[in-house]
Amino acid sequence: MRQNLAARLGGWSTRHRKTAIIGWLLFVVVAAVVGGITGSKEMTDSEGGAGDSARAEKILEDARLDTPAAETVMVRSAEPDGWRDAARELAVRLEKTGEVRGLQPPVRSRDGHEALIAFEMKGDSGTAADRVGPVLEAVERTASGHDGLKVYQFGDASAEKWLGDLLSDDLKKAEFTAVPLALGILLVVFGALVAALLPVFLAVTACVATFGLLALVSHQLPLFETTNSVMFLMGLAVGVDYCLFYLRRERDERAAGRDAGTALRIAAATSGRAVLVSGLTVMAAMAGMFLSGLTLFKGFAIATILVVAMAMLGSVTVLPAMLSWLGDRTDAGRVPFLNRRRRKGAHEGVREGLHEGVREGLHEGVHVGGGLSGALMKPVLARPKLFGAAAGLLLLALSAPALGMKAENLGLEKQFGSDAALTIAYQEINETFPGGPAPARVVVRADDVTSAGFRAAVADFRKETAAAGVFGRPVDVTLHKARGVARIEVPLTGSGSDGTSKRALETLRDLVPRSFGAVSTEAYVTGELAESVDFTDQLGDDILPVFLFIAAVTFLLMLVCFRSLPIAIASIVLNLLSVGAAYGTMTAVFQHGWGAETLGMEKAGAIESWMPLFVLVVLFGLSMDYHVFVVSRIREAHDRGLATREAVREGIRTTAGSITGAAAIMVTVFAVFALLQMQDMQQMGVGLAVAVLVDATLVRMVLLPSVMALLGERAWYLPRWLRRLPDLSHGEEPRAADGPPRVPASR
Repeated sequence: MRQNLAARLGGWSTRHRKTAIIGWLLFVVVAAVVGGITGSKEMTDSEGGAGDSARAEKILEDARLDTPAAETVMVRSAEPDGWRDAARELAVRLEKTGEVRGLQPPVRSRDGHEALIAFEMKGDSGTAADRVGPVLEAVERTASGHDGLKVYQFGDASAEKWLGDLLSDDLKKAEFTAVPLALGILLVVFGALVAALLPVFLAVTACVATFGLLALVSHQLPLFETTNSVMFLMGLAVGVDYCLFYLRRERDERAAGRDAGTALRIAAATSGRAVLVSGLTVMAAMAGMFLSGLTLFKGFAIATILVVAMAMLGSVTVLPAMLSWLGDRTDAGRVPFLNRRRRKGAHEGVREGLHEGVREGLHEGVHVGGGLSGALMKPVLARPKLFGAAAGLLLLALSAPALGMKAENLGLEKQFGSDAALTIAYQEINETFPGGPAPARVVVRADDVTSAGFRAAVADFRKETAAAGVFGRPVDVTLHKARGVARIEVPLTGSGSDGTSKRALETLRDLVPRSFGAVSTEAYVTGELAESVDFTDQLGDDILPVFLFIAAVTFLLMLVCFRSLPIAIASIVLNLLSVGAAYGTMTAVFQHGWGAETLGMEKAGAIESWMPLFVLVVLFGLSMDYHVFVVSRIREAHDRGLATREAVREGIRTTAGSITGAAAIMVTVFAVFALLQMQDMQQMGVGLAVAVLVDATLVRMVLLPSVMALLGERAWYLPRWLRRLPDLSHGEEPRAADGPPRVPASR
């Protein structure tokens, strides 16, 4: 019988193991070095935005008008006007840094206790964060030199520097925490250091190679600043899982009495095939993000597709080569009490066959996974209606808070947390001078911005903004005569993201066409709030077509893979329940604040705007890991002649230990991201960790077996007109020349 692709790849790798291993290492090194040399390109403001705000940024970029990195400093004194000496001193210090321009006279607050000093950073705004150090030092020295004086600073450069430092620290924390934790779990799973190191080695090298490839790709498709963090999270999770499933099947076959070559061939034909199906499904799901109108998601798509492809390729080629090379040395570095594996004799292995499974749990010899699953399967299969209904209701309850989900592009003040110095500065400045830290920007392109008609339009615009009562002060107008562009900054009342600010933005967007329509060719509103509103609106338009694409692709892949219409439909429904649980948990914790303090997190009042679509895509992909491996074992048992209920019992039991270990690793990796400082990373970590935990327990251990038990033999129904679909084997193809499995002299 013709071997499947995974078996052929595994066979080639074991025969050419030096080529496979050395070739992989060379590829990783070359990709990393070349990527490091070329560097990575981040998206511009117009590339990362949507709607009118992106069009406004595009006008500035086309005119080669770099939006200056604006900074504001508020000085507060106990007595009215007690800040004047400090303000003069600060102005002198700022000028001496040589990094600022356009230093404005202090704007006095209504009661005279505060003054707002505005200025811009010289040079390219893209490098302002690298040069803002002396400015921060000047502000700090002024504050420390005056008792009773409070000084707050917020701006583009200072916020960008804070964000860059935070992202760097967070990524290092994730790398140095997630990898050791994953290794620790694998030590428990396998009970041997070498066996535990293999999945971590392959996952990390896959991520390193992808870092280099992404740097190259970024010159064609600019990336968002957190793309590498997302890629690393996905790569570590799926890379370790794929290797775990493959390696675990090989060790199961050895424990069942197979010789090393036969065990590796069976693992390649079964788990290797499942890795290919799962990887292709994940990549197909990720490809749905290309349908988004946002460059952010296209970057996420290419990053996750690349890292999953690297992890999949390493698992079906490098891993079998290394297993063949290491042989029994995969058991080197045994951990006491965690490796008491019992092997069967050859004749016992032949007599019982693989359908007896492996009676091991989370680690070999300790009956956690298999024992627990066996105990659970008995009542679930005996009363599938009761357990299925209970699990379904619980998942719906977890999903319920998502009905009130509110998404927005979280500003930096929400990203950093309420106790961060930058957040406090933003809030204090905004309360005293509404809209000061993050004003709306009106960008106008005209044939002649110096004409009498244009100047009159600007004067009328100033009057109308003052009369509207929803804008702060001052309204700052900058004319770029040579470029035919005007840039007008308009402070918005409110917090910058609340309903008051949004109503002010709507008023401004109604006002701009009336004021400049007759004297301009283009006029748009941008700014932090405008970008958030436009981005969220675009996401609302994107989510339905992306979901339909993912659902359709997942359905077709499951239909072809398992030749079952009910299982293909169930795959979609079960995935949606996992996604709903993630949405509900994120909404409850981060929007409503339920349990946020207990978890050491903060209520943000909303979900990061890109999170719902991203979580939908990722979970549809990741859920396939467990689904494909579990259903493949169930189908394998059914193909050997077991009834559906018995096949479900065996499939769940034989995969329980692997699923438990894989879920523990994924939950741990995602939980590490939930402990980082950035609010969006916390939301992603909590949402994905809860979804994976729910998926590996309630969905795969209760709901899936309940549904299949209720369907019985109808679970494998395929309409007559679909029976021309390819019939893919889920077990190891027999070979006449194999003979009975052999047991090596020592193991």
